[in-house]
Amino acid sequence: MSRLTGWWSRRGSAAKVELYTRWSFHFFMLIEIGAIGLVPISDSGYNPLATPLDLTLTLLVCAHAVLNAVLSSRALDWALDRRDRPVRLAAAVIVLTAAATPAVIALRATGVLRDPAVAAAVVTGMVTFAMGSLVLCVRRPRRMLYVVPAAALATGVAVVAMGLHPGEGLGYAVAIIMGGGGLAAACGFSGWLMKIVWELELSRDLKARLAVAEERLRFGRDLHDVMGRNLSVIALKSELAVQLARRERPEAVDQMIEVQRIAQESQREVRDVVRGYREADLRVELEGARGVLGAAGIDCAIDPVTMELPAGVQSVLGWVVRETTTNVLRHGDARKCAISLREKGGSVLLTVRNDGVREGAVMGHGSGLAGLRERLAAVDGTLEAGPDEGGTFQVTALVPVPAPGRGEES
Repeated sequence: MSRLTGWWSRRGSAAKVELYTRWSFHFFMLIEIGAIGLVPISDSGYNPLATPLDLTLTLLVCAHAVLNAVLSSRALDWALDRRDRPVRLAAAVIVLTAAATPAVIALRATGVLRDPAVAAAVVTGMVTFAMGSLVLCVRRPRRMLYVVPAAALATGVAVVAMGLHPGEGLGYAVAIIMGGGGLAAACGFSGWLMKIVWELELSRDLKARLAVAEERLRFGRDLHDVMGRNLSVIALKSELAVQLARRERPEAVDQMIEVQRIAQESQREVRDVVRGYREADLRVELEGARGVLGAAGIDCAIDPVTMELPAGVQSVLGWVVRETTTNVLRHGDARKCAISLREKGGSVLLTVRNDGVREGAVMGHGSGLAGLRERLAAVDGTLEAGPDEGGTFQVTALVPVPAPGRGEES
């Protein structure tokens, strides 16, 4: 079953909305053919070869439906700024509709097409479905609203001009306003919604990239502030020491001792700057995981941390939470994630479990988890990762908690 649904689950939210919208418009083609195109054939006594006119009308509606489907697909690409506006296709739909509907009305007025229901179905159906695809080629909703009454008025005038009763023309106009108005509104809203979803997806990616760039700038600024002055002093004092050494002055040794002191101080300051990148606070990482997974549409359940843990244990468990959260976002298509922390025989056990694991995905052997195993090994901890029986993926980290005062005694 997962292989059959994988083509859907591997897509992002915006791609799913786009796929659903596109196939909805393709389905409109089948609706137009089935609900409108088959009306003339069904009226001809189930023998289309005996009524060439009915067969011609059916083929006309089928060609109109296919052209509408192509126009809808191209218009969606234009709405997403992937291609130019399909002006020629829109013109072709307008010309075909404008030429076919008066011809059908003329056949109805002259008595060649005897059944008025066939003429009404073909005319109102072609105009209605044409408006559904044409509104996708317009950006402003106000202009979309003009399409429906204009088409209804033109059709009603054409019916009266052909000599038919004004009441029949009014019926055509009302049918087009009701059916075409609803379809045009649905198509216009679907195209707008698809564009908005893609814009939200792109803005979320842009926000993440901006956050990374901002953090890099902050780190570069802090590192420059710390190292800029010290490196300048080291360069000046080392140059002075060289000059003094060439003159065989004993002050050269004092200058090099000062260079050594400044270099050691710089090392300490650099370690302070990068400490935020090398250490992780468990509670902060848990809240961060809740926020990040929630923003991605993943329901994250986290048990509250009630135990007091040493700083070293919190740091390494914070790294486990950070890395596993990244893996949940990067691999599979998770909808639920649970993080629990409990005491187990003098140790603390952290468990991260998520669903949405892709079939055949190789997990648990990446460099991220390998780095976690190295961090845990430094505090005598262990890490296990892999799928469990329930079809979920589970990561467990077991870290011994030092007894109080053990660190001071050792």
